[in-house]
Amino acid sequence: MLLLIKSEAQEVAMNIFTPPVMVGAERTVDYFNYLSGKNVALVVNQTSVIGKIHLADSLLNAGIKIKTIFSPEHGFRGTDDAGKEISNGVDAKTGVPLISLYGKEKKPSAENLKGIDVVVYDIQDVGVRFYTYISTLHYVMEACAENNVELLLLDRPNPNGFYVDGPVLDTAFKSFIGVDAVPIVYGMSAGEYAQMLNGEKWLHNGIQCNLKIVSCLNYTHNTLYQLPVNPSPNLRSMTAIYLYPSICLFEGTIVSVGRGTNKPFMLIGYPDCEKTNISFTPKSMSGASDPPYKDKKCNGFDLSGLNYGFFEENKKISLLWLQKFYTGYPDQEKFFTNYFDLLAGTDELRKQIVNQKTETEIRRSWEPKLSAFKLIRKKYLLYEDFE
Repeated sequence: MLLLIKSEAQEVAMNIFTPPVMVGAERTVDYFNYLSGKNVALVVNQTSVIGKIHLADSLLNAGIKIKTIFSPEHGFRGTDDAGKEISNGVDAKTGVPLISLYGKEKKPSAENLKGIDVVVYDIQDVGVRFYTYISTLHYVMEACAENNVELLLLDRPNPNGFYVDGPVLDTAFKSFIGVDAVPIVYGMSAGEYAQMLNGEKWLHNGIQCNLKIVSCLNYTHNTLYQLPVNPSPNLRSMTAIYLYPSICLFEGTIVSVGRGTNKPFMLIGYPDCEKTNISFTPKSMSGASDPPYKDKKCNGFDLSGLNYGFFEENKKISLLWLQKFYTGYPDQEKFFTNYFDLLAGTDELRKQIVNQKTETEIRRSWEPKLSAFKLIRKKYLLYEDFE
């Protein structure tokens, strides 16, 4: 069953008369009373705020009973390194038990959900398949469906929701950084994505979750949405978020993406790289305790000067940097790691780069699966599309 609180009529974000986006969590009149008297579990992190107050604090202050907080990658407070296993514990501020969904278990168990009436999901995503919050959403929905627990999703805008691009996941390369058969950039909010998981019956055995969505107001897929809180420790600017679909692919290569610097996902390079315009030296720091090439000088490029106009005009993943770095690397057999195919969701992209296929040829190979996905996507949109 789907109970949907629909969005109001919206204008294009560039119009100066457009009212500010109101995220689902801010529409408290539409769900606070609904949660009253229920036993609630949260799937939240540091982005789960109403203004500057965390959703957990707001709900507790309203007398709503929070029994459990499930934490995704980077933890409840969003400070842990990428890939670092998150442990169970207790939130020091609220005393609520914390259960990790980024440790040995990625999915709530029946025991975790025992006595829970409704799970509230409220996490700011960045709209990229290998950013693991949609994988968490998939498994939370699955657990709720299997245990007859309702999911209340408080929707937030997708900052990369203004285009769709990349290879569609080959299920032979399914992992926690790629659970569903979607392209790298899928152009959907979490609420729209959740509807798709239900509607396409992509959850285990085709089960469907009892889903309720509180949508955003004044948002369209053309909206230039500025994230008020960093979604993870190494995405610290909108430029990094716009670059992320292209630059994160380098995490499956010998190239540093600037972890351990003040410009992660805006710097790319490696030691002894030639013909570059900058150098940087990764250091151990919060969110990047042991970055690649720690304390080693890397030569590379600074992409931090790119602004929204560049991405809005191009509306696609850039393969140029990947192709150039591969071509210029002296020991090409060692350029890619096994992680690259999981990020790409296929082994074809790696093979195409190795065989020096042109970007046009590579993009042509993404069809017809990419076009087929776009038709699926259209069925589940809650907001005016970019086309």
